[in-house]
Amino acid sequence: MFGCMSARKIILTYSCVLLQLGNICAQQGINNNWLMGYSSWGGVPFGQTNIDFYNGVPVLSYDSLEMDFNHTHGNISDVSGNMLFYTNGYYIADATNDTMQNGSGLNPGAYANAFSDGLGIPQGALIIPKPLSSSVYYMFHGSVDNYPGGIGSRAYQLYLTTIDMTLNAGLGAVTTKNVQVIIDTLNCGKIAATRHANGRDWWVMVHRVNSNKFYKLLITPTAILGPYSQNIGITRQWDAGQAWFSPDGKKYAYYYVNGGLEIFDFDRCTATLSNAVHVNIPFENGYNVGMAISPGSNALYVSNVFHVYQFDLTASNIPASQLTVATYDSFMSVFPGFPSGFATLFGLSALAPDGKIYITTGNSTIHMHTIDNPDVIGLGCNVNQHSVQLPSVYFNTLPNHPNYFLGCDTSCTTCLVGVTENENENRHIRAMPNPTTGNFTLQFNVQSVSGELEIYDVMGNMVWREYIAPWSQYKRVDISKLANGIYLCKILRGDNVETLKIIKE
Repeated sequence: MFGCMSARKIILTYSCVLLQLGNICAQQGINNNWLMGYSSWGGVPFGQTNIDFYNGVPVLSYDSLEMDFNHTHGNISDVSGNMLFYTNGYYIADATNDTMQNGSGLNPGAYANAFSDGLGIPQGALIIPKPLSSSVYYMFHGSVDNYPGGIGSRAYQLYLTTIDMTLNAGLGAVTTKNVQVIIDTLNCGKIAATRHANGRDWWVMVHRVNSNKFYKLLITPTAILGPYSQNIGITRQWDAGQAWFSPDGKKYAYYYVNGGLEIFDFDRCTATLSNAVHVNIPFENGYNVGMAISPGSNALYVSNVFHVYQFDLTASNIPASQLTVATYDSFMSVFPGFPSGFATLFGLSALAPDGKIYITTGNSTIHMHTIDNPDVIGLGCNVNQHSVQLPSVYFNTLPNHPNYFLGCDTSCTTCLVGVTENENENRHIRAMPNPTTGNFTLQFNVQSVSGELEIYDVMGNMVWREYIAPWSQYKRVDISKLANGIYLCKILRGDNVETLKIIKE
């Protein structure tokens, strides 16, 4: 039945499938909250914005929080999308928005003391669950350790802080803080992570300044191993920008000012970078620049102040695939107290749970841009400028969320030894609300592949068809123009079909 596949590989593959389902089901919702904003004491338009993606459609709300956010922001939520804790790099707040027990005093030094209103380091904090733990979280973070003075911003170590959510009556507490896990001169921020090929452990990666050296840590249930290092690509000085793994973990990209874009293949089993591709990106009079990768891992976008560039990661010649998909349209973001407004340029970028890429404006505004169809190669990706209006001013803030849902790579069987099977929860889809007047949201388990939604009437006629992005959790549907009655929703991903009946009334 299985041809020449060995019994060991069959067992490992089955274990990997169970673990992948466990990862998906156990962590749904943990990346759904985005916080940004500052100076709530000043009243509207200042304060904080929360974007909540839990129900598929981003819900924006205003809040008045103690914590201010600059560039650095890390957070994590529970499986129902409820915020557990968050940070601006200066301290950690718990679900009550108060300082978490032992959560003050992050990143000791002059820089943090000068920027108690939030560190200005893109991807300066990264939060991941400890493998095989339901309550312990690791936060990797860093500072600007040559502040003040010195040439170029740089860190002298990467820190680890550990949070245990069973403590302080379930609000959590910091158990260890500012533990030096890498000691060397590092480029600030750009802390990136992806799942190991076993679907359980994590790789965390940073870059050494004035070199072509990458440091890698392996996060396992029992130990943090490394740092391991690899020299590859061009030499980078201190820089600004972003670094991301692709959602499927097979690519790693690093975009930085005064050097350009580098793209590598990544082996999730060994953490080996290979096939370095360099693209020179011109400096456009600003350091708030960004980069993000589409949910299908096939397209990369550089947000470079006045332009957004697309690269086809599946092309045989990636640099030659460069396409300008947006040019700043001169729009000014105007809000109370500042009648002249501020330019909505292209800054930091991140992939959101709704399958879109969100781009900040590079300065204090109340607007964000979106790339609505990021898997589409060409202008059909639809860079939608200043399409999101926030209830408060923010400053170039985006959370640093890795792909928490990435499962095993069964082609790497040597990495699957010792993988513990998680509980195999059934795949499911549900609709909210159901019955519906026509507008509803489908919620389903995260899958690594794209799919299609098909809707049929009671006569078996297909009346609706729409694309579902990989790694998405929700799909917003509007059948308000269809007649009342019973409809069958089908989600198709390859040979897998999930169905749900919808009542429209």
